[in-house]
Amino acid sequence: MTEQSASLSGQELNRNQELIYGCMGLGGSWSAEPYAPEHVDQGAAAIDAALDAGITLFDHADIYRGGKAEAVFGEVLAITPGLRERIRLQTKCGIRLNEQGLETHYDLSREGILERVNGSLKRLKTDYVDVLLLHRPDPLADPAEVASAVGQLMREGKVREVGVSNMSAPQIEALQDHLETAVVANQLEMSLLRRAWLESAVLVNHAEGLDYSFPHGTVEFCSRQGITLQAYGALAQGHYSGAPPESPTPAEAATAALVAEMAKAKGTTREAILLGWLMRHPAGIAPVIGSANPDRIRACAGAARVAAAMTRAEWYRLWVTARGSNIP
Repeated sequence: MTEQSASLSGQELNRNQELIYGCMGLGGSWSAEPYAPEHVDQGAAAIDAALDAGITLFDHADIYRGGKAEAVFGEVLAITPGLRERIRLQTKCGIRLNEQGLETHYDLSREGILERVNGSLKRLKTDYVDVLLLHRPDPLADPAEVASAVGQLMREGKVREVGVSNMSAPQIEALQDHLETAVVANQLEMSLLRRAWLESAVLVNHAEGLDYSFPHGTVEFCSRQGITLQAYGALAQGHYSGAPPESPTPAEAATAALVAEMAKAKGTTREAILLGWLMRHPAGIAPVIGSANPDRIRACAGAARVAAAMTRAEWYRLWVTARGSNIP
């Protein structure tokens, strides 16, 4: 790791205004093929770039690359003295893939949570994770049972904080009734491309609102309760910053041009514009960066500065251009 990495990683960041590095892209393919030394090198390069960008929170899930994302990260931790003390680790559990004859099913049983967290700790080569997120709502989950598992993990020192992912306000409330600790985060898909979280808030009593299924009030609930909104897919899969779809819609093409125009005018990157747009929202959104490209990771570093300087008119112009029509 570079001296610059060490300096930046030690900065104290407001968790509601920080960037998060999403590690789903590490570890090689999604197949059962083992990871190779070059995948460890790729992971080290991505982690170094994230630290250079001021990122200290690294997001995992037990299912990413069949566990190989966590394992590669653990290899980097093992060969980098002092790294664990300079970062925070977050992982998720609750999804099972290709088990018991099912392509996908959810499991937030007490036994399932304990099993999967212990597996993550082993792969990550660490004694604890700073945050455990429950990956998806499990219709068969008993909130009291979930709370029992989380409580045991916290008493054992294996988990320091708990959050959720892809949950609505009522689902969080139902869980919170049984937890002995506060839910600290809710990870949702949020970007300039995936705007259901935003559109649902302004299309109340409007026919167009039927096009969006995002649970109304969840953003406001999380903001009121001090629950950090972590935005996955924050860079919109590159649609507006260098990886457009083969046949972009007029709105996508216009938005990509506008993002490039604003980045040039502000002397920053397209990535910083996209993330700054999210961070400009008063709910305090923390974007998750999923790229494994070190240059693209470093390009995100200026997002907080962009957010602080973005005017109301600029923010609305990006939104209206992305939606391809004016707001009501």
